[in-house]
Amino acid sequence: MPYQINPDRTKPWNELPDLPISSDLYEDLEIYKQLGNSKAALARLQGRSIAIPNQGMLVNSISLQEAKASSAIENIFTTDDELYKAYSEDHGRQLDGPAKEILNYREALWLGYQHLENEELFDTEYFVKMYRVISQFGDGIRTPVAQIYIKEGGTGPNAGKAFYTPPRGKGVVEAKMRNLIDFLNDDVKHGLDPLLKMAIGHFQFEAIHPFRDGNGRTGRVFNIHYLTKKGLLDYPILFLSRYIMEHKEDYYAGLSGVTQRGNWKTWILYMLKAVEVTSNITYQKINDIIMAKDAILDAVIEDSNFIRPESFVDFLFTQPLTRVKHFVNAGLYAENTARKYLDHLTDMGILEKRKMQGNSYYLNLELYRILSE
Repeated sequence: MPYQINPDRTKPWNELPDLPISSDLYEDLEIYKQLGNSKAALARLQGRSIAIPNQGMLVNSISLQEAKASSAIENIFTTDDELYKAYSEDHGRQLDGPAKEILNYREALWLGYQHLENEELFDTEYFVKMYRVISQFGDGIRTPVAQIYIKEGGTGPNAGKAFYTPPRGKGVVEAKMRNLIDFLNDDVKHGLDPLLKMAIGHFQFEAIHPFRDGNGRTGRVFNIHYLTKKGLLDYPILFLSRYIMEHKEDYYAGLSGVTQRGNWKTWILYMLKAVEVTSNITYQKINDIIMAKDAILDAVIEDSNFIRPESFVDFLFTQPLTRVKHFVNAGLYAENTARKYLDHLTDMGILEKRKMQGNSYYLNLELYRILSE
């Protein structure tokens, strides 16, 4: 049966088809081949990440970059310097502006991950919690009368006009979300490969557009959480939004291709390719971070007389920009000892000491370089 497309962009798409979609796509040779490549790349990343004793060395820095890329898709930009400084200051809880919004996304990555560790299934509470953290609003599923539509971008003759109008009406959005959640959770009735379900589920969430703001970021944080929930990743450390940011036009073209032409194949191939490419990028970054950490540890042991050098260097790689108080608050060293060690690594050329607003910060030059590439 042909997929029921959206005939009028200006009217709510209340006829958005329930999941699942036609099974013909699952037997497509091109999709099958790309699925194999994506699963292999993701499995290699998973195998590399679980072999690292100190997961904190990866998860903080990499999740910040995922948060930055996903926010940039929504035209929320900040520099790495601003972001790392915000994160180093008690995770930027007193901030406003772009850096704060990015840190909200990063917080959602971890809160959602923890929520799903405690809950067996996806539920409405999960999606509402992610939306609230990302948007900092206190409401939930949008009201039946909310006039929500996606505007045409750019400066052309259609700029600002309705590009897509999501479902609307009493109980409509809630029913669509129940169907999506059932599709995600029931692997007996909907026994698809998790990567296919992630791609289909992401489209369906964006088409439902259940919240008044933050749907794009909520949908992208869901992508990572679905992979961790299904055991394909132990931690939310995939740079998936980087690919979407770098291929932003194709992302939106893929979404509209489904709504306007029922072109699921292009959309699924796009999302599978995003998983493959970003798995390989993340894998390489993990290798580079581990190599840099080991080289610095060797230099510290050879050049210095540090107490617990392994703990010092491991902690140094939990975020690019650090301060003396971070080592003190973590219970690793006394203030004078931490300052002496950090200043010594600055003299060795491993760190760069920066004065900002009267405080001393230490930039891990290698970690900063690796994450910025």
